[in-house]
Amino acid sequence: MTELHKNLIDGEWVGSDGIENINPSNIKEVVGVYARATAEETTQAIAAAKAAFPAWSRSGILERHAILSKASQEILARKAELGELLSREEGKTLPEGIGEVTRAAQIFDFFAGETLRLNGEILPSARPGLTVEITREPVGVIGIITPWNFPIAIPSWKIAPALAYGNTVVIKPADLVPGSTWAIVDILQRAGLPKGVLNLVMGKGSVVGQTLLDSPDVNAVSFTGSVGTGKRVAEASIKVGRKFQLEMGGKNPTIVLDDADLKVAVESVAQSAFFSTGQRCTASSRVIVTEGIHDKFVEALAARTAGLRVGDALDKDTEIGPVVDPNQLKQDTDYIEIGKSEGATIAAGGERVTKGNEGYFLQPTLFTEATNSMRIAREEIFGPVAAVIRVKDYEEALHTANDTEFGLSAGIVTTSLKYATHFKRNSEAGMVMVNVPTAGVDFHVPFGGRKGSSYGSREQGTYAKEFFTIVKTAYTAAG
Repeated sequence: MTELHKNLIDGEWVGSDGIENINPSNIKEVVGVYARATAEETTQAIAAAKAAFPAWSRSGILERHAILSKASQEILARKAELGELLSREEGKTLPEGIGEVTRAAQIFDFFAGETLRLNGEILPSARPGLTVEITREPVGVIGIITPWNFPIAIPSWKIAPALAYGNTVVIKPADLVPGSTWAIVDILQRAGLPKGVLNLVMGKGSVVGQTLLDSPDVNAVSFTGSVGTGKRVAEASIKVGRKFQLEMGGKNPTIVLDDADLKVAVESVAQSAFFSTGQRCTASSRVIVTEGIHDKFVEALAARTAGLRVGDALDKDTEIGPVVDPNQLKQDTDYIEIGKSEGATIAAGGERVTKGNEGYFLQPTLFTEATNSMRIAREEIFGPVAAVIRVKDYEEALHTANDTEFGLSAGIVTTSLKYATHFKRNSEAGMVMVNVPTAGVDFHVPFGGRKGSSYGSREQGTYAKEFFTIVKTAYTAAG
């Protein structure tokens, strides 16, 4: 009988009702069985976090540093094992899975250091004899809701700063990929966290997530996921007056100019659009190409797309793993049909792939002759589907790139310093890439977007303190 992986509430592993976690590369394989929390258990987790907050928020910085550092070391030491777990439950290729686990270790190491770097200011008052101290304090109980596409990295970049700055946590991972978050929570628990500081409640968003949103004892919510759910997080948070942070969708452009290095352009777009099966909020699904290089670029990218090896995530020859589940696969294939009905042309891919195992395999799809008004260019597909849009020149390319309700990541491929510099300043995106893929941000720099992609302060790096701390101003009279 498969072991039940339980929820962690107030330092105890609890739960009896479990659900199977299925491998999208081989749907006959059960990765593990993971408990589903009830609304009552979620309420208990919130209460435990609230009770643990006073002591943890005043704990010594060396205690927090030691716990986060120890967790980082274990994650890194187990990167092959945890990378395989991630690839089995989410579908990333094994190198991608191991890379994501390595990033998680780096995140915990960075925030271990942040416990020792949190600083403030001392200013003279406008009134004689007074000094002013500006310090940062933890917010309280943080509710964390994470998506399925980065099942170790995203929980890590939310949990690590929350704990480093003295908050307590209740985390609900995506129902599709509980295993990776369970492993991270287990590591942190054994690293020495006091009971109640970190609580794991796996299960349905309609039950666990809604209970988190309804609770006035949750002081802040950090959410990554769909636009629709993000709006519900905002509405619920406004009602109770809590802080909230949203990372949502993207319809990210990559511009390819006439002067671009063709090989750099093709590889940059292929990586941006199709790797990790296109299941990245930073994936580039709109490729905006000026007419002088258009035909050569499309021919080369179509050949690269058709040659991408789709297969089992653990197979060493696989470049593109499976789509995460049947619902996402249907969404991808529905959009492929929509693209064809709108008049776009498939230059490569677009077909289901049959392998030895029964899995959710789809050949990456490249559309050409698309326009920016088509649904495949307006709506987030979240799969290995990209559309090439032909434009006259840089000015039209920039206008087209910015003509979207989203604003997470944007790229340009050019050898012109003039255009690269102009694009970095005038792109309406939170992150801009020049001659590199739109997907891929270092662990120590801010992550986030503009417009409909993000709301609130940035995640990662030193900018994380803007969300996970509150600024206090204190006056002292010398005598």
